[in-house]
Amino acid sequence: MSTESLRPERQSIGSLPEGEAARQNVSSRQRRGKIWQGILLACTIFGIIILLMLAYNIVNDAFGGIGVQYAVEEEDLTDGRPLEELSQAELIAILETNLRSRVLKNLERERPLAERSREELIDIINDEIIKPEVVAVYSLSEFLFDRPTIEAELRKSHPRAEIEFKSWLSWDFIVTPMSSNPVEAGIRTAILGTLYLLWLTMLISFPLGVGAAIYLEEYKNDKPFDERIPAGRWMNNAIQRSAGLIETNIYNLSGVPSIIYGILGLAIFVRALEQFTSGAVFGYADPTTANGRTILSAALTMSLLVLPVVIISSQEAIRAVPGSMRQASYGLGATKWQTVWKIVLPNAMPGILTGTILSISRAIGETAPLIVIGASTFIVTDPTSLFSKFTVLPLQIYNWTSRPQPEFRAIAAAGIIVLLVLLLSLNAAAILLRNYLRSKRVST
Repeated sequence: MSTESLRPERQSIGSLPEGEAARQNVSSRQRRGKIWQGILLACTIFGIIILLMLAYNIVNDAFGGIGVQYAVEEEDLTDGRPLEELSQAELIAILETNLRSRVLKNLERERPLAERSREELIDIINDEIIKPEVVAVYSLSEFLFDRPTIEAELRKSHPRAEIEFKSWLSWDFIVTPMSSNPVEAGIRTAILGTLYLLWLTMLISFPLGVGAAIYLEEYKNDKPFDERIPAGRWMNNAIQRSAGLIETNIYNLSGVPSIIYGILGLAIFVRALEQFTSGAVFGYADPTTANGRTILSAALTMSLLVLPVVIISSQEAIRAVPGSMRQASYGLGATKWQTVWKIVLPNAMPGILTGTILSISRAIGETAPLIVIGASTFIVTDPTSLFSKFTVLPLQIYNWTSRPQPEFRAIAAAGIIVLLVLLLSLNAAAILLRNYLRSKRVST
């Protein structure tokens, strides 16, 4: 037998281009690369344009002009002097002269005018005598670039009205509770409800999510029972199969629509655990929240919603910690828990906080689960405990956008800006904490 027949057959790998063919091949690949680079750049520019258009629409509605008509002109009451320059006695005289006797008696019964501050007296004059009424709302672009046209239209419909610049986003808007009058409406109650809900959600979901991730990554394959006996071997196998099933379901639950969590929260936290979530078990008797539709119910529901995100991101962060660090810790005599607490968690914390940031971003914008469990769409009382009625910023914005008056559309745009600022502030705080922990880990 010849030696040629003993050699394995050579596999043809194709011939590489040479000379002019090689240059054409390189040139073709470079052209394709530039085409894809241009496509990706165009996609990025398109996304930026869409975001700028969104920001423009929000700002355009949150600021602008209003047509205001007064029942009585301020100059007619004060002989041309501003109300702020009048003394308390002069303000009281204006009220006594222009108010009806019944209204004046009611004010005196509530609190004598002489005991009220100048600011309170000016507010009463504005509300009861001057009575400013918004008869038209204009966007910022109309107010800046089309003012002659809108002034002419306003004069035809309301001859006594005047156009003024209006910033719907103001400090008064932030610190004022909700009102049926869009000019006086504020967003304080919704901000407090959102902060209550977010902090309680994170207090529930963060330790549960990190704890579940630690078990699934570090302890899932452990065998706590003695396998020398059949029952111990069976128990170990059952625990490992259950852990695998739970891990699979966690990945599936991360894609479940949020409305499903709302239905689950309604069935469990609002109805089945009503005595607990309403505070009746703790002696908190409030007839307005006895049905369990409280901040606690909402936080438990939102915790279920964000828990899969926290668990999955925490697992990835823990898995990214090199195994050599664990082995070094074991080699120095540390127990498994000491290794997890002192080595794994500090190194995984930046990645865990990244997942927490994502979960906060998802929780702060959700409305469907909260509508299902009964969050209020109109509420003027601030939440004071875990068992209070509540509303949140997205739900309040949704309520305003469903109103037909253009004033509510304007304050909805202002509410969107507040929501974005709150979201960015919370994310920035979490990012700073993550970067601090990362830098601390590198320095050590």
